[in-house]
Amino acid sequence: MAFHSSLRNHTERPRRQAWRHWPTVVTVVALLLIWQVWVDAAHPPVTMVSSPTQIVRSAIISWPTLWPATCMTFIEGVCGFAIACVLGVLLGIGIHCSRTAYAALFPLLTAAQTLPLISIAPLFLIWFGFEPVGKIVIVAVFAIFPIVVQTMRGLAAVPAFYDDVAMTCGASRAWTLFHVDLRVAARQIFGGVRVSAAYVFATAATAEYLGARSGLGIWLQAAYNSFQTPRIFAATFVIIIMTGLLLLAVHAVERLTIGAPADDNDPDAQ
Repeated sequence: MAFHSSLRNHTERPRRQAWRHWPTVVTVVALLLIWQVWVDAAHPPVTMVSSPTQIVRSAIISWPTLWPATCMTFIEGVCGFAIACVLGVLLGIGIHCSRTAYAALFPLLTAAQTLPLISIAPLFLIWFGFEPVGKIVIVAVFAIFPIVVQTMRGLAAVPAFYDDVAMTCGASRAWTLFHVDLRVAARQIFGGVRVSAAYVFATAATAEYLGARSGLGIWLQAAYNSFQTPRIFAATFVIIIMTGLLLLAVHAVERLTIGAPADDNDPDAQ
Protein backbone atom coordinates (compact mmCIF):
# COMPACT_ATOMS: atom_id res chain seq x y z
CA MET A 1 0.00 0.00 0.00
CA ALA A 2 2.78 2.42 0.90
CA PHE A 3 4.55 1.69 -2.40
CA HIS A 4 1.42 2.32 -4.46
CA SER A 5 0.71 5.51 -2.51
CA SER A 6 4.24 6.79 -3.14
CA LEU A 7 4.02 5.90 -6.84
CA ARG A 8 0.68 7.69 -7.15
CA ASN A 9 2.11 10.80 -5.48
CA HIS A 10 5.08 10.86 -7.86
CA THR A 11 2.82 10.59 -10.92
CA GLU A 12 0.30 13.11 -9.69
CA ARG A 13 2.85 15.79 -8.74
CA PRO A 14 3.89 16.65 -12.37
CA ARG A 15 0.23 16.69 -13.34
CA ARG A 16 -0.59 19.16 -10.56
CA GLN A 17 2.37 21.34 -11.52
CA ALA A 18 1.23 21.39 -15.17
CA TRP A 19 -2.29 22.40 -14.18
CA ARG A 20 -0.85 25.13 -11.96
CA HIS A 21 0.58 26.90 -15.04
CA TRP A 22 -2.64 26.87 -17.06
CA PRO A 23 -4.00 30.16 -15.61
CA THR A 24 -0.79 31.92 -16.64
CA VAL A 25 -0.90 30.52 -20.17
CA VAL A 26 -4.58 31.38 -20.60
CA THR A 27 -4.07 34.90 -19.26
CA VAL A 28 -1.10 35.61 -21.55
CA VAL A 29 -2.94 34.26 -24.62
CA ALA A 30 -6.06 36.28 -23.75
CA LEU A 31 -4.06 39.48 -23.32
CA LEU A 32 -2.29 38.96 -26.65
CA LEU A 33 -5.61 38.34 -28.40
CA ILE A 34 -7.17 41.45 -26.85
CA TRP A 35 -4.09 43.45 -27.82
CA GLN A 36 -4.25 42.19 -31.42
CA VAL A 37 -8.00 42.80 -31.77
CA TRP A 38 -7.75 46.29 -30.28
CA VAL A 39 -4.95 47.34 -32.67
CA ASP A 40 -6.81 45.89 -35.66
CA ALA A 41 -10.02 47.69 -34.67
CA ALA A 42 -8.65 51.04 -33.47
CA HIS A 43 -5.85 51.40 -36.07
CA PRO A 44 -3.49 53.45 -33.87
CA PRO A 45 -0.35 54.85 -35.54
CA VAL A 46 2.27 52.12 -35.87
CA THR A 47 4.83 54.54 -34.38
CA MET A 48 2.81 54.51 -31.13
CA VAL A 49 1.52 50.96 -30.65
CA SER A 50 2.26 47.78 -32.59
CA SER A 51 0.21 44.61 -32.68
CA PRO A 52 1.72 41.25 -31.68
CA THR A 53 1.75 40.12 -35.31
CA GLN A 54 3.59 43.31 -36.34
CA ILE A 55 6.11 42.72 -33.57
CA VAL A 56 6.73 39.12 -34.66
CA ARG A 57 7.04 40.19 -38.30
CA SER A 58 9.53 42.93 -37.35
CA ALA A 59 11.58 40.50 -35.27
CA ILE A 60 11.76 38.02 -38.17
CA ILE A 61 12.76 40.70 -40.68
CA SER A 62 15.41 42.21 -38.39
CA TRP A 63 16.68 38.87 -37.06
CA PRO A 64 20.13 39.16 -38.74
CA THR A 65 20.86 42.17 -36.52
CA LEU A 66 18.65 41.25 -33.57
CA TRP A 67 20.35 37.90 -32.95
CA PRO A 68 23.94 39.23 -32.53
CA ALA A 69 22.63 41.98 -30.25
CA THR A 70 20.76 39.38 -28.20
CA CYS A 71 23.85 37.20 -27.90
CA MET A 72 25.94 40.12 -26.63
CA THR A 73 23.39 41.12 -23.98
CA PHE A 74 22.95 37.47 -23.00
CA ILE A 75 26.70 37.01 -22.49
CA GLU A 76 26.99 40.20 -20.44
CA GLY A 77 23.99 39.34 -18.31
CA VAL A 78 24.99 35.71 -17.65
CA CYS A 79 28.62 36.58 -16.85
CA GLY A 80 27.62 39.39 -14.50
CA PHE A 81 25.00 37.17 -12.89
CA ALA A 82 27.49 34.33 -12.36
CA ILE A 83 29.97 36.72 -10.72
CA ALA A 84 27.19 38.11 -8.51
CA CYS A 85 26.14 34.59 -7.42
CA VAL A 86 29.65 33.54 -6.41
CA LEU A 87 30.66 36.79 -4.72
CA GLY A 88 27.19 37.27 -3.22
CA VAL A 89 27.23 33.93 -1.42
CA LEU A 90 30.84 34.38 -0.27
CA LEU A 91 30.17 37.91 0.99
CA GLY A 92 26.99 36.76 2.70
CA ILE A 93 28.92 34.02 4.50
CA GLY A 94 31.70 36.43 5.50
CA ILE A 95 29.30 39.08 6.76
CA HIS A 96 27.33 36.45 8.67
CA CYS A 97 30.45 35.11 10.38
CA SER A 98 32.13 38.44 11.19
CA ARG A 99 30.68 41.50 12.88
CA THR A 100 33.63 43.48 11.55
CA ALA A 101 32.85 42.44 7.99
CA TYR A 102 29.20 43.36 8.54
CA ALA A 103 30.11 46.84 9.81
CA ALA A 104 32.64 47.39 7.02
CA LEU A 105 30.91 45.92 3.96
CA PHE A 106 27.15 45.83 4.39
CA PRO A 107 26.66 49.64 4.41
CA LEU A 108 28.73 49.86 1.21
CA LEU A 109 26.63 47.18 -0.47
CA THR A 110 23.46 48.98 0.60
CA ALA A 111 24.78 52.28 -0.73
CA ALA A 112 25.65 50.66 -4.05
CA GLN A 113 21.98 49.75 -4.53
CA THR A 114 20.87 53.35 -4.05
CA LEU A 115 23.01 54.58 -6.95
CA PRO A 116 20.92 55.23 -10.08
CA LEU A 117 22.21 53.38 -13.12
CA ILE A 118 22.11 56.53 -15.21
CA SER A 119 24.69 58.16 -12.93
CA ILE A 120 27.06 55.23 -12.47
CA ALA A 121 27.08 53.98 -16.08
CA PRO A 122 29.03 57.00 -17.44
CA LEU A 123 31.76 56.32 -14.88
CA PHE A 124 32.04 52.72 -16.01
CA LEU A 125 32.10 53.98 -19.58
CA ILE A 126 35.09 56.16 -18.70
CA TRP A 127 36.84 53.36 -16.83
CA PHE A 128 36.14 50.43 -19.17
CA GLY A 129 35.26 52.15 -22.45
CA PHE A 130 32.64 50.63 -24.74
CA GLU A 131 33.78 47.06 -24.10
CA PRO A 132 31.46 44.41 -22.59
CA VAL A 133 33.57 44.20 -19.41
CA GLY A 134 32.03 47.39 -18.06
CA LYS A 135 28.49 46.06 -18.59
CA ILE A 136 29.38 42.78 -16.87
CA VAL A 137 30.68 44.68 -13.84
CA ILE A 138 27.55 46.84 -13.72
CA VAL A 139 25.31 43.76 -13.83
CA ALA A 140 27.34 42.12 -11.05
CA VAL A 141 27.18 45.24 -8.86
CA PHE A 142 23.41 45.59 -9.17
CA ALA A 143 22.69 41.85 -8.90
CA ILE A 144 24.81 41.02 -5.88
CA PHE A 145 22.80 42.72 -3.13
CA PRO A 146 19.75 40.38 -2.97
CA ILE A 147 22.05 37.35 -2.92
CA VAL A 148 24.13 38.75 -0.07
CA VAL A 149 21.06 39.69 1.97
CA GLN A 150 19.29 36.37 1.49
CA THR A 151 22.49 34.44 2.27
CA MET A 152 22.86 36.37 5.53
CA ARG A 153 19.21 35.94 6.46
CA GLY A 154 19.19 32.27 5.54
CA LEU A 155 22.26 31.51 7.66
CA ALA A 156 20.94 33.56 10.57
CA ALA A 157 17.65 31.62 10.47
CA VAL A 158 19.31 28.19 10.81
CA PRO A 159 18.22 26.70 14.17
CA ALA A 160 21.09 26.50 16.65
CA PHE A 161 20.51 22.81 17.38
CA TYR A 162 21.74 21.91 13.87
CA ASP A 163 25.17 23.29 14.76
CA ASP A 164 25.06 21.77 18.23
CA VAL A 165 24.35 18.28 16.90
CA ALA A 166 27.04 18.51 14.19
CA MET A 167 29.75 19.77 16.54
CA THR A 168 28.77 17.29 19.23
CA CYS A 169 29.51 14.59 16.65
CA GLY A 170 33.00 16.04 16.17
CA ALA A 171 32.45 18.35 13.20
CA SER A 172 34.45 21.56 13.00
CA ARG A 173 32.84 24.98 12.79
CA ALA A 174 33.90 25.37 9.15
CA TRP A 175 32.58 21.91 8.20
CA THR A 176 29.28 22.66 9.93
CA LEU A 177 28.96 25.98 8.13
CA PHE A 178 29.51 24.58 4.63
CA HIS A 179 27.80 21.19 5.03
CA VAL A 180 24.96 21.95 7.41
CA ASP A 181 24.16 25.67 7.64
CA LEU A 182 24.42 26.37 3.92
CA ARG A 183 22.29 23.32 3.14
CA VAL A 184 19.57 24.47 5.51
CA ALA A 185 19.78 28.07 4.23
CA ALA A 186 19.96 27.03 0.56
CA ARG A 187 16.25 27.57 -0.12
CA GLN A 188 16.45 31.18 1.05
CA ILE A 189 19.72 31.76 -0.84
CA PHE A 190 18.05 30.58 -4.03
CA GLY A 191 15.32 33.12 -3.32
CA GLY A 192 17.93 35.89 -3.51
CA VAL A 193 19.42 34.36 -6.67
CA ARG A 194 15.96 34.33 -8.25
CA VAL A 195 15.38 38.00 -7.39
CA SER A 196 18.71 38.95 -8.98
CA ALA A 197 18.01 36.86 -12.09
CA ALA A 198 14.80 38.79 -12.68
CA TYR A 199 16.55 41.96 -13.79
CA VAL A 200 20.11 41.14 -14.95
CA PHE A 201 19.28 41.38 -18.67
CA ALA A 202 17.31 44.58 -18.23
CA THR A 203 20.29 46.05 -16.36
CA ALA A 204 22.69 44.93 -19.10
CA ALA A 205 20.49 46.40 -21.86
CA THR A 206 20.11 49.69 -19.98
CA ALA A 207 23.87 49.93 -19.48
CA GLU A 208 24.35 49.28 -23.22
CA TYR A 209 21.80 51.96 -24.04
CA LEU A 210 23.95 54.48 -22.15
CA GLY A 211 27.10 53.48 -24.02
CA ALA A 212 28.29 50.33 -25.81
CA ARG A 213 29.42 48.97 -29.16
CA SER A 214 26.66 46.39 -29.53
CA GLY A 215 23.85 44.70 -27.66
CA LEU A 216 20.11 45.07 -27.25
CA GLY A 217 20.58 48.48 -25.66
CA ILE A 218 22.23 49.83 -28.82
CA TRP A 219 19.65 48.01 -30.92
CA LEU A 220 16.86 49.66 -28.93
CA GLN A 221 18.50 53.04 -29.28
CA ALA A 222 18.67 52.67 -33.06
CA ALA A 223 15.01 51.58 -33.15
CA TYR A 224 13.99 54.56 -31.02
CA ASN A 225 15.94 57.05 -33.13
CA SER A 226 14.18 55.80 -36.27
CA PHE A 227 10.71 55.55 -34.62
CA GLN A 228 10.52 51.81 -35.34
CA THR A 229 8.14 50.91 -32.53
CA PRO A 230 7.73 47.23 -33.54
CA ARG A 231 11.48 46.75 -33.13
CA ILE A 232 11.34 48.34 -29.67
CA PHE A 233 8.62 45.89 -28.65
CA ALA A 234 10.57 43.01 -30.23
CA ALA A 235 13.69 43.79 -28.20
CA THR A 236 11.59 44.15 -25.06
CA PHE A 237 10.04 40.72 -25.57
CA VAL A 238 13.47 39.22 -26.21
CA ILE A 239 14.64 40.56 -22.83
CA ILE A 240 11.53 39.12 -21.18
CA ILE A 241 12.10 35.72 -22.82
CA MET A 242 15.78 35.63 -21.79
CA THR A 243 14.82 36.55 -18.22
CA GLY A 244 12.22 33.79 -18.16
CA LEU A 245 14.76 31.25 -19.42
CA LEU A 246 17.28 32.33 -16.78
CA LEU A 247 14.64 31.98 -14.06
CA LEU A 248 13.81 28.51 -15.35
CA ALA A 249 17.51 27.63 -15.24
CA VAL A 250 17.75 28.84 -11.63
CA HIS A 251 14.66 26.80 -10.77
CA ALA A 252 16.15 23.71 -12.44
CA VAL A 253 19.45 24.08 -10.55
CA GLU A 254 17.53 24.49 -7.30
CA ARG A 255 15.50 21.33 -7.97
CA LEU A 256 18.62 19.34 -8.91
CA THR A 257 20.68 20.46 -5.92
CA ILE A 258 18.20 20.63 -3.02
CA GLY A 259 15.00 19.18 -4.46
CA ALA A 260 11.49 20.58 -4.68
CA PRO A 261 10.11 22.75 -1.86
CA ALA A 262 7.70 19.94 -1.00
CA ASP A 263 10.69 17.73 -0.19
CA ASP A 264 11.48 19.99 2.78
CA ASN A 265 8.35 18.82 4.60
CA ASP A 266 8.84 16.43 7.47
CA PRO A 267 7.29 13.09 6.44
CA ASP A 268 6.81 12.19 10.11
CA ALA A 269 4.65 15.28 10.63
CA GLN A 270 1.82 13.84 8.50
